[in-house]
This record gives sequence, structure tokens and C-alpha cells, in this order.
Amino acid sequence: MRDSNLKICLVDQGIIAQGTSLKTTGKLNYLQELIYSNLVSKYSFEVAKLYLESQKLAIKAVKDIIDQEQIDCNFEQVSSFVFTNKEDEVDKIKEEKKILESLFIKVNEHKNIPLNLNSLYAISVNDTAIFHPYKYLTKLKKLCKESNVEMYEKTKITDIKKVNDKYICKSNNYSIKAKKVILACHYPYFLRPFLLPLKTYIEKSYICAANTVDYYKNTFITSSLPCKSLRYHKSDKNYIIFLNGSHNICNNLNYTKNFEQLISEAKQIGINPEYIWSNDDLMTPDRIPYIGKIQKGNSDLLLATGFNTWGMTNGTLAGMILSDIILGRKNKFEDMVDPLRVNNFKYLNGYLLNISSNIKSYVQNYVYKNKQWYTPCVKFESRNGKSIAIYKEKGNEYIVYNKCPHLGCSLIFNEIEKTWDCPCHASRFNLEGKCIKGPSNYNISYKEKN
Repeated sequence: MRDSNLKICLVDQGIIAQGTSLKTTGKLNYLQELIYSNLVSKYSFEVAKLYLESQKLAIKAVKDIIDQEQIDCNFEQVSSFVFTNKEDEVDKIKEEKKILESLFIKVNEHKNIPLNLNSLYAISVNDTAIFHPYKYLTKLKKLCKESNVEMYEKTKITDIKKVNDKYICKSNNYSIKAKKVILACHYPYFLRPFLLPLKTYIEKSYICAANTVDYYKNTFITSSLPCKSLRYHKSDKNYIIFLNGSHNICNNLNYTKNFEQLISEAKQIGINPEYIWSNDDLMTPDRIPYIGKIQKGNSDLLLATGFNTWGMTNGTLAGMILSDIILGRKNKFEDMVDPLRVNNFKYLNGYLLNISSNIKSYVQNYVYKNKQWYTPCVKFESRNGKSIAIYKEKGNEYIVYNKCPHLGCSLIFNEIEKTWDCPCHASRFNLEGKCIKGPSNYNISYKEKN
């Protein structure tokens, strides 16, 4: 795109590369749990083959960019494992192996894996990779600036309207006119006719990192939930990154307990966490992302979301597909990831789960108001007819409205990360009430009326 002579503007609510991409485990991997047997079962062998090709192409694209631009981002080719300690998962992994081999992928079998983890069976492939996403993306940011791409950080787009043949993208203080718009935000709430809440759900994960003496050139992930994922990172020290306890954001709302579980599970396998954090991923029923046109025949308003925890490959894939659409070129993966695709009826359960999860989150918010998940240092009051929450720490008092401005869900205080989190659509606010992650566009800071 930077060689297309198009005038490009990039707008980010925060700082570029410091959102979800900063919190990822940084895998470039096509061995994604049991995705291929799932696609064969629900769609066809041809769809599974196409998805595999898209992921391998994305990995190659990242490596080519790194080589061409000489980006120092700890890129390293590694082996990747899918494993299980459940008897009923063994045959499923064997089926995944069979499908991959029919797609000419060399797959290795293992009864044990080189970690202190229980494993009945595992498979691995050798041609995947890891890297440092923040180093990679900050270099791309620099290259874009050198190519005269306009960038606006700490800028929220609060509304998008089409006027004649242009889109008017409004921020708090300015408007941007554009012929074409790409919505690449985590939860693109602008899509009111698209019914995004019924087509997706949000998965929350808990991650830690610790210094380690050992270093294995491998990544590991379980074949099913509850997910466990590990990888190593080599810098001035060796680190192991461990993910545990992924769940639908509408469930398991005791975040302190979830972090405690992460630390407990980590220590059981010899990891003493030095850093801990959480991350949110937008999931689709068929595990294929939404990339492309939001309205049939309209190539001026485009979408890239629903990367299903594999954002490093699917984000790269989105860039290639959307570039082709804008430049009038046909991309072979465009139909597979079409946001307007009609899912196989076998994915009906996924849609019903999304609907029930949304209903559950709204009911529990309005009935229980999530107050059972607050610490003793949080108290509630009613001021000027509004419900507020007060958090005290080290002599400081933080007062916020305790409802998310997006759709009014009651917020949960995340005691570990010191944020107010929405359990409906993952909006996030800092202690002072400033919105640091959408879909909310507004702060929850409390202001006394004069």
C-alpha cells in the first residue's frame, strides 16, 4: 500500500502497537489447536486447505518483511506442539495429524513433551516461528512515517457517517474525510447492521512471564479449553511466557481468583511469575476471521476483526487482503474470510452460545451489578442520582461512575491490573476513569456538580 500513491491516514485510540498486540504471546503459527479437523467437519477439506495456505503465507510475509527491512525483532523459527492430558482428546489430535499430513505437512508424534506438563499425546510441526511483535510493529510504524503515512495517536473515532461519496470520521475535536475506511479496531461497534455481538464473543486470557534457565525452541498449546499455552523468549535473559485459563468474558468474573489460578498453575510447572497481565480476543463461531466488505458490493468500507487469538498471522493476512480489495485486485482468500459469508448450519450452536452469553451478561449486570467481585477497598454510593464506585489506595481516592458508557453494563474492578473492566464487551478504564480500550468512547470519571 505504501507504494500505491494513495493518501493514507492511520488513527489509533491509544499508542500504535500498545494495545492487544503488546499483550500477545507473539506466535507465528499455523498449528492452531484443532482448527483443520473443525473446518473439515463443518465446511470442507478445501476450506481447511485454503485456511492452512493463508496462515503459511502470512508467516512467510512477516519473515520477508523482517528480512527485507532488516528488522531486529527476535524472529526465530521454532517447532510448535499441540498436546492434551485428556483421554477423549487424543483421537481428535490424531485426526488433526491425519488431515495435516493429507495437506503435505510433516507432523511428528509425541507421548511426552519437554516440559513439566501432563501430556498423554502431542503432535508438532517444525516450520513455525516466534518474534517480538512490539519491536516489529514499531519499525513498521517508522517505515510508514517515512512513506508519508499520516498518523494520529490518542485519537478516538466516535462516529462514522457517509456523506455523498465520502466518509466523515469524527473524533472528539476533528473530522477526517476519507474515500475508503478500514475498521481494524478490536471491537468495531460502528457496525450496527452487522450484528457483531451475535456473530462473535470475547475470550479473556491470563498470562505471566518469568526468567528461566532453560530455553526450548518450541511453542506449546492445549487442544481444547481450558487453554494452556507456553513459549520461550530469548533476550538479555531467557523468559518463559505462560497463558492459562481462557474463558468467555461473560463467565468467571472473579478476576482476582483467575489470576491466582494462573500463578498457582505456573508454579506447579516450575514458573515463578515476574510479570502478569490479561488479554482479550474476539472469537468467531467458525474460527475464521472477518476480513473484507461489510456491505455487499461496497469496497469503500472494510473490516478486519475476529482473529480468534491468532492475530499475528490473521492480522498480516488482513493487510494483504484489504490492500488487494482497495487496489481492485482479487485475493484468493477473500471469499473464505468474507464478513458477509453464510456460516454452515453446523455452526448454529456457536451463534446460540453468543446470544445466550450476551443475554446472560446483561441479566447478571442488571440483577447482581457485579458487586460481589469487588474488594473491600471499593465502596458504592449514589450521588446526584448516579451510582458511583470509590476505590482507595495508599491514601488516594478514585471515584468513577460504575457503568460502562457503551451499553450500561456494570463494571468489574480488576484488582490485579488496577482497571475497571466491562464484562460484556471488554471496554476498559484506568483508576481515574479514563477509557483506555473500546468499544466505549467515553470516560467514567466522576465530576461533582457545582
